[in-house]
Order: sequence, then C-alpha cells, then structure tokens
Amino acid sequence: MPTAVAATPVIVAIDGPSGTGKSSTSKAVAIRLGLGFLDTGAQYRAMTWWMLSNGIDVDDPAAVAAASAKPTIVSGTDPQAPTITVDGTDVSVPIRGREVTAAVSAVSAVPEVRARITELQRSIAAEAPAGIVVEGRDIGTTVLPNADLKVFLTASPEARAARRSGELRGKEAADLASTREALIKRDAADAGRKTSPMAKAADAVEVDTTELTLDEVVACVVGLVEERRRPLR
Repeated sequence: MPTAVAATPVIVAIDGPSGTGKSSTSKAVAIRLGLGFLDTGAQYRAMTWWMLSNGIDVDDPAAVAAASAKPTIVSGTDPQAPTITVDGTDVSVPIRGREVTAAVSAVSAVPEVRARITELQRSIAAEAPAGIVVEGRDIGTTVLPNADLKVFLTASPEARAARRSGELRGKEAADLASTREALIKRDAADAGRKTSPMAKAADAVEVDTTELTLDEVVACVVGLVEERRRPLR
C-alpha cells in the first residue's frame, strides 16, 4: 500500500545506464510513495520509432532535427500502468525492439530532439500533483537539476548484461557477451554525446545495485526520499 503523501510535492530523479534497475526501481518507489512515474527513455525510443517508421535517416542529424517537432508523444504517468503513445498509437511494445534499440542513441544525441523531449519532461514533472519519480540518463544534471532527490544507479557490466538478457524474449534474446558489448557501446555513446551527456549529478546519491535485490534498492531509495521529506512535515 502507498505510504502517506506529504503535502509538498516531491520530485525524484533516478539516473543511470541500462540494466541497473532504473525502471523497476522507479515504478516501485512511485507506487510505494503515491507518486507519478515517467520513463524518459521511452520518450526517446518513441521519437526513434517514429523516425524509423517514417523513413527518416536516423544517421543524418539534420534530417532528424528537421523532423523532431512532428510527432506527438504522450506519456501516461501511472506507475501501475505507464503508457506511451505516438500520434495516438500505443508504441509500448515496438519501441523495445532491436531496431529502435540500435538507433536510439543516435537520435537522442541530436540537440533538437533533446530540447523537444526535455521541454516535455519538465512540463510533465511540473504538473504532477503529488510529485513524480523521473528516470533517465540526464534528469538530475539537465532536465530537473533542482529535483528534491537525485539518485544515480550503477551496477557491474556483467550484472547489467544478465538483467537485460533476462528481459529480452523470443527472437530478441541475446547471449550475455553480445548484450554486455551492446550495453558498453550504449554507455559510451550516451556519456560522450555533446548535448546533455549521461553523468552523475554532483549532489546525487550513488547506489550500486550489483549485489542488491530489487526490494533492497527500492527500500534504499524510499528511505532517501523520506529523509528529504522529513523537514517538510
């Protein structure tokens, strides 16, 4: 059951690379605390899916920039059943496919795309009545630098690869070595991009999830949120 919500909304930024447990942790924390939930990675994937579906060359930054204002991306913030649509179409399944995964870093690196999505993310966070848990890669550093709590999740490449491989199904399944290589490549792309690179905010709390269960990570983050809320009560 959700715990009592403080009168003052709380914004929690959870950053980190893929496979650290960001989505599962963020959803669970939001449910426990009665907050909204926003998966910002899904928004970039939705933009990428739209580009691929409309024949935009994702390796041409100018073409991606020119088309970035066209799709209408809507994110539902219910942590029990988060949704993502593009021009009214539910894309929650196709955005997790291999083609989108391979192209999302290139699309995400385009400044015009980041500006568009960042504006959307800030608007959603500002309108969350009780507060929200926002997960991504540049939330604490760029999107919501004044978040009440910033958490940066990490884990060993091996642990992350095992988790990601476990998430993939059927034809999308991959062996650990190739998954680990893909994760490391994605990390390098996200950390090395010129606009809003993935980075730990100076005031973020780092949590290494390698040896922790999901429940332990959630308990840790919930405890951190409650510590920040205490002076407001």
